[in-house]
Amino acid sequence: MGGIAIALSVIRIDVGPTKALPWQHMVNVIAGVLLGPGWAAGLALTVGIVRMAVGLGTIYSIPGGVPGALLVGLGSIVLRRLGKNPILAGLLEPLGTAVIGFLTAYYVFAPIMGDLEAWRAALAVIWMGWVVSTAIGTALGVVSLIVLERTGVARLRPSNHR
Repeated sequence: MGGIAIALSVIRIDVGPTKALPWQHMVNVIAGVLLGPGWAAGLALTVGIVRMAVGLGTIYSIPGGVPGALLVGLGSIVLRRLGKNPILAGLLEPLGTAVIGFLTAYYVFAPIMGDLEAWRAALAVIWMGWVVSTAIGTALGVVSLIVLERTGVARLRPSNHR
């Protein structure tokens, strides 16, 4: 899954000092539901590091990816325990990215990187880029999970018998 996000990194939304990647959010949704929070967050971190290493990402790929993956994974666990379809947990990805990740990037990463003034100058534009990126990726991820479920590749719905 991480290979998909890295391979498609050339298709991105450059906004200010960030490079938003819808494919990362798609992978976050799929990994969060199928693998759980730890593996999904680890995958998002690994993809971010590889993207930075090959020049296709910035330091902002960490707060832009990890919180969304973590929230989807946690939501998936909660929904499974409640006997609900965990695909709905994918809808938590934008909260992780556009709220938690964005605020982490702004208040922690931007000052460390010396980008705080660039962020302040284009705050709304950068945020909208992140929102658009996570919305596209979340939709792709949820649709992918539905396809995986309907084709029998993944069994996501809880069984009716206990």
